Amino acid sequence: MSDRSQLVNRSAQEHLMYIQEKVNPVLEALVTAVLLERPDDPSFFMLRWLCEQTKSLDGAEQGQRTSTAEEIETVQTEIKRLQERKSELLAILGGFEDSGLASGMDVKSERSTKANEESEEEEEEDEDEVDDLPENLKPIRPRQSVSAEAYGAWNQKCAFNAPVYEKSDDQKARIEKCLAPNFLFQALEKKDLATIILAFQEKVVEPGETVIQEGEDGQSMFLIEEGVTECFKKQNDEQKLVKTCVAGDIFGELALLYNCPRAATVVCKDKATLWELDRETFNNIVKDAAAGRRETLSHFLKEVPLFSSIDEYELMTIADAMKVLVLEEGTEIIKQGDSGDCFFIVMEGECVAMKAFVEGQEPQKVMTHKLGDYFGELSLISNAPRAASVVASTPNVQLMSMDRKTFKRLMGPIVDILRREAVRYDAPA
Repeated sequence: MSDRSQLVNRSAQEHLMYIQEKVNPVLEALVTAVLLERPDDPSFFMLRWLCEQTKSLDGAEQGQRTSTAEEIETVQTEIKRLQERKSELLAILGGFEDSGLASGMDVKSERSTKANEESEEEEEEDEDEVDDLPENLKPIRPRQSVSAEAYGAWNQKCAFNAPVYEKSDDQKARIEKCLAPNFLFQALEKKDLATIILAFQEKVVEPGETVIQEGEDGQSMFLIEEGVTECFKKQNDEQKLVKTCVAGDIFGELALLYNCPRAATVVCKDKATLWELDRETFNNIVKDAAAGRRETLSHFLKEVPLFSSIDEYELMTIADAMKVLVLEEGTEIIKQGDSGDCFFIVMEGECVAMKAFVEGQEPQKVMTHKLGDYFGELSLISNAPRAASVVASTPNVQLMSMDRKTFKRLMGPIVDILRREAVRYDAPA
């Protein structure tokens, strides 16, 4: 290997090590805090969290106390600096392609928690992821993930067989009902969901018993069938109650999803019946499915002009929030006059919009929605009733859907575009 290649390789290694050792721990802790608290305004929460973690930036070392606005400005400046530095590093990494090094570096290394200690050898080898919808709008489960596990030759997957704990049909149905609202399990295909349900092991916990200890490695996640658990986080040498989980809730999945220590201690408030899922089953089935789903939906959204101004992180967040539906021809998706509770994007097939201009009049076709088109946004923006009905007009129509609450939270960056493009509804069909 030439001196130049050795220098480039060493530089790449240093960049990766810096990201993995310095940046990733902060990002993982931040994401864990956000998911644990689930704040209404995640942006402000993250800024405040960063301020609390970096008191030296706001003069705290000198005993000075600055205003919240000044703290936010300071953190925003620091974030901008880090983003610029990230762009520089990505540009450097991108320039390694000519030397054959880029193919040996997994693009997921920015999220990885471990360094690739065998990079030189591997580089040479590598060169050769709608509650109000009618029942007939059935969701499908494309595959998708949010993995933070390390990659490399030592981490290649072997054949995996999930454990099986027999259950009654009633128990299976209850577990499936509890899993349905969670985005991690929405990505599972029917056969994988059945495997996951059988892999859950029953665990009866007594009052006061600790189920999870903050700071420990996570070996499993839990689903509550009966009982109540309380989540405590150590703050200023005191245990602060941050969340209460009840029947149907899931906890402990964050440590598995992000490969990080437990973010809180979970104690059983009264006697509870839990269902426990082991890390290996979660990693081999749930995490991979979530990754595949996110990749599939993000790739599709990138091709939709409406989302051309959205950055990669926002796009992945929107993809995670989307539900995917498959409809039979003739299925009514929205009805004129109803309140608007969902936004839709056409992934496959076509839908027609039908409008009755006068009450009692036969509805007329006013628009056809094809691949990449969207509809249902006006009712969410203006809080007005549906202006027209929309019906699936071809077999096997596939749609992405997003509920009102999620739309309001995530679609802010493109609401102005949606308002401007509303004139398209005035055009002839």
